[in-house]
Amino acid sequence: MSLQVEKLEGNMAKLTIEVAEDVFEKAVEEAYQRNKNKLSVPGFRKGKVPRKMLEQMYGRDIFYEDAANIVIPSEYAKAVDECTEDIVSQPEIGVEQLEAGKPFIFTAEVALKPEVTLGKYKGIEVEKADLEVSDEEVNEAIDKEREQNARTVSVEDRAVKSGDVVTLDFEGFVDGVAFDGGKGENYPLTIGSNTFIPGFEDQLIGAEIDKETEVNVTFPEDYQAKELAGKPALFKCTVKEIKEKELPELDDEFASEVSEFDTLAEYKEDVKKNLAERKAEDAKAEKEEKVVDAIIADAKMDIPEPMITTQQRQMMDDFARRIQMQGISIDQYFQFTGTTREALMEQIKPQAEKRIKSRLVLEAVAKAEGIEATDDEYNEELKKMAEDYKMKLDELEDMVGEYEKKAVKEDICIRKAVDLVVGQAVEK
Repeated sequence: MSLQVEKLEGNMAKLTIEVAEDVFEKAVEEAYQRNKNKLSVPGFRKGKVPRKMLEQMYGRDIFYEDAANIVIPSEYAKAVDECTEDIVSQPEIGVEQLEAGKPFIFTAEVALKPEVTLGKYKGIEVEKADLEVSDEEVNEAIDKEREQNARTVSVEDRAVKSGDVVTLDFEGFVDGVAFDGGKGENYPLTIGSNTFIPGFEDQLIGAEIDKETEVNVTFPEDYQAKELAGKPALFKCTVKEIKEKELPELDDEFASEVSEFDTLAEYKEDVKKNLAERKAEDAKAEKEEKVVDAIIADAKMDIPEPMITTQQRQMMDDFARRIQMQGISIDQYFQFTGTTREALMEQIKPQAEKRIKSRLVLEAVAKAEGIEATDDEYNEELKKMAEDYKMKLDELEDMVGEYEKKAVKEDICIRKAVDLVVGQAVEK
């Protein structure tokens, strides 16, 4: 494998990767072995047709595309290892030469980590946070606890109101025709949760048990089912059951049930203390964000678009994993919320860009200040990771390669850079 690197504008680069003919030939043979059972020729059993005969019948390049797909990942990985540039995006692959008897040549267009020119990063002025906890905040926190400990009771003597949990049968129609996925039976829905299409739940307020209610809505323009996007729809709904929340009395008995305290007064005092601790933590996080934002605003850097796209995809993957842990697939999420992958990608783009800029300026601060991660700090971090993953330390150490070790040390340096700039910030 040979590599040529061409720098492009906007912190982009084109890697031209040449793969020796014999290496590509091995990939062609592998592609033949993978596909020979799928191809049939009269007079031969499946899987027994010689490669040369298949190439004569279907063309010499019949296995070239599959061979290229076999070669590209491994050869690109070797090129990245050899390349001295700091690549920060997924590659855009292009094939330059794919001919018999010649080396296989492909290109990979990638984003490079941009240089950062720091402005002011010491003595950043930030507004001092208010850490006082009001009685109103204490009461709100206790009311939330009451909500969580509320029991639901069936009601039959009134219509649906906001906050009720209803059991619902429904069927949706567009232009008078029922559409796929628009029907549900015994569906539990909290009125006011905004789970359904905008306007759907509001129109159920006032509905009575076992009486059909018509709900008219318009699907969002970016609705994931393209055939329904932007179209008006009629839902015929029947409320089968209404339940309302019944809050517990605010007294000593309630306090003893939800806390370790015997009296309401003690419980309130503990709630106030916890709120104060949370406020302090939130204030610390907010101060860090404001300081870093100020450093970003005074710094100069040119972020290549593919670097942002790569960060967006990572964030989407993280989000999909989180909701999967709650038993919901990403496709179900799109269906329930009426959004699309493209819309969500666009929604998280500003956050993705900010994450990139934050890390870049903090890396630049660490470099400017000569911040490094010591062996003791690295070992301490590994101990925490082992505890978090519920692993033995030596097992984790065996799994950590040089790349992972470098990443852990970089994260330590980032945290130390945050401590430095926040510690030198001025509250006013």
